[in-house]
Order: sequence, then structure tokens, then C-alpha cells
Amino acid sequence: MVYKFRVILDIEEDIFRDIAILEDDTLEDLHNAIVNAFDFDGQEMASFYTCDDKWNQEEEIALFDTGDNPGEQKIMSDYPLYTILNKENTKIIYVYDFLNMWTFLVELAAIEDISAGETYPATLFSHGLMPAEAGDKNYEAEMTEGIYDEFEDDLDEDDLDLFDENEGGYEDHSYDDY
Repeated sequence: MVYKFRVILDIEEDIFRDIAILEDDTLEDLHNAIVNAFDFDGQEMASFYTCDDKWNQEEEIALFDTGDNPGEQKIMSDYPLYTILNKENTKIIYVYDFLNMWTFLVELAAIEDISAGETYPATLFSHGLMPAEAGDKNYEAEMTEGIYDEFEDDLDEDDLDLFDENEGGYEDHSYDDY
């Protein structure tokens, strides 16, 4: 199966990427896909954080084991996506570069069959340009509805609709659509 994610940079501007990746790929593979989709150099530390439906941070899963006791810290390469994310648990937080704290809200938008001839992971859609700096963070869960509510004033309804009503699956966008 293919997992399709919307990865939103946690700042006021509308900056997000839609990424498709195989369910058997690891969190490390998703990390690499996010790094590539947002044009980072990949030289910084990063972590995923499990969270609840309101984006309250829970357990850390780091890129590398940096703990005092080797093997105690959870690391990305040990977790296939399907073990962390599924239809019931669709949200995870991603932080890249702990000096700048680039923070992303990552939400599983769809689970679909593998398309023949497609290469995964893949960036399906890109919206917005990355700022020069990560910006200040509040670190409190403020969203009570969906993560897309704050974007509704600035985007067309088609930008927010990840699901094609006719097919019941993820709506594939291309750069030519906009």
C-alpha cells in the first residue's frame, strides 16, 4: 500500500508538500522524503514525535540514537510507517534542525494501492516557498478542528480537498493544475 501525506510547515504562511511513500518504508525514509521535498541539505538532526489528534506531542523517535545507553532510544530506521501511522492514528510531528526548529505537521491523507510504474517516495504537490528562517514557535496545540482550517482563506477549495469525491481516494495534483 501507498501512504499519502500532507506535510505542513508550522508557520503562518501556507507552505506544504504532498508526499507518497510505501507503507513498509521506515520513518527514516519519510524523513528523507521530507528533507528532499523541502530542499534541506539533510545534514541536521531530526526527530518525529507521536501526537494525539490535537497535535499534543508525545514520544520522540530520533534519527540517531543519542542516548546515554545505546539501544534505549527509539530511532526512525526501526519503525516502518504502518507501525506508527494508520487510519486511526494519522498525525505525527516532524522537527528538523534543532537549532532552527523547523517544525512540520504531518498528516496521513490516504492509503491507496501501489500504482504500476510509479517510484516511491515521491513529492506529488508543492505549495509555497520556504522562508529563510524557521520563525518563532508557540509549542501549544491551538487547533481544535482540522490542520487545514487556517489555510482556508488563502487557498482554493481544491487545494484543501485531498480526496477526490468521485473516486474516494487521494486527489493527485500536478504543478500544471495551479
